[in-house]
Amino acid sequence: MELRHLRYLVAVAEELHFGRAALRLNISQPPLSQQIRQLEDELGVQLFQRTKRVVRLTEAGKRVVDEAYQVLGQMDHLARVAAKAGEGEIGHLSVGVPGGGSEVLVESLKYVARRYPDVRIQLQYMTTGMQIEALRDGRIHAGFLNLPVQEPALTLETVRKEPLCIAMPKGHPLTCYQSVPISELKGQRVIMFLRRVAPGLHDEITTMCRDAGFTVNAIHETDNVVAGLTLVSAELGISFCTPSIRRLWPDLVFRPIRSPVFVEQAVAYRRDIQSPVLEIFLRVVRQIVRRKKMRGA
Repeated sequence: MELRHLRYLVAVAEELHFGRAALRLNISQPPLSQQIRQLEDELGVQLFQRTKRVVRLTEAGKRVVDEAYQVLGQMDHLARVAAKAGEGEIGHLSVGVPGGGSEVLVESLKYVARRYPDVRIQLQYMTTGMQIEALRDGRIHAGFLNLPVQEPALTLETVRKEPLCIAMPKGHPLTCYQSVPISELKGQRVIMFLRRVAPGLHDEITTMCRDAGFTVNAIHETDNVVAGLTLVSAELGISFCTPSIRRLWPDLVFRPIRSPVFVEQAVAYRRDIQSPVLEIFLRVVRQIVRRKKMRGA
């Protein structure tokens, strides 16, 4: 028995006329009658009562037609699911995200959740270093990380560029500056993120300070931005960060640094991975980034 036999059966049951059913199925009547007889022989029951004037379903035929509707409905559903999965509208997406969050990420996830409700999204909070390893191992599909990153296996698309800032408690001496000269950081008690958190950015900051004639006075080291700003709130020192995080810490003061260093965030993914769900997500991210650029955000 094949699915076409069930479709033939349903057509005849709905039309109760072999000629009209054959026309609907775009086949001639004799082969249709032959297929129905073969189905009856295979099932061992008579499905239709036939006369020259009337075609009626038998009681067995009614039961078989009911089952045929269910089977065909399931197959149609399977075909729709397969088509959606092939287009990336159904599936699983795992994304690595930094502790400080990302406006582009939030807007992208909001759009995906609204437009593709059958995509299951998993967020994993990871440092840049952890995201690189997870991408390399295939444990996440995409990551939002801080540049610079040297990893040949990854494709990196910049989504945001912000000036490097200093977060400090209210009343700190450096709050008198609208933008803090690098030289004023000499001797300051700095809460520094560990190099493994964002190796490229860590090296840029230490190089910037060394070129200005001093070494960063890192009195505490943390593995995420939340821990660092918590220590700043406790007035244990100042910390490097980006301005986009200021809305989450209204009790702190943020000032840009007069330096050539900018913090660039990128969406990263393995160049050798093909995933319809990932491709949809990346298209949404690119769309959000373009929209923000047009608004000057």
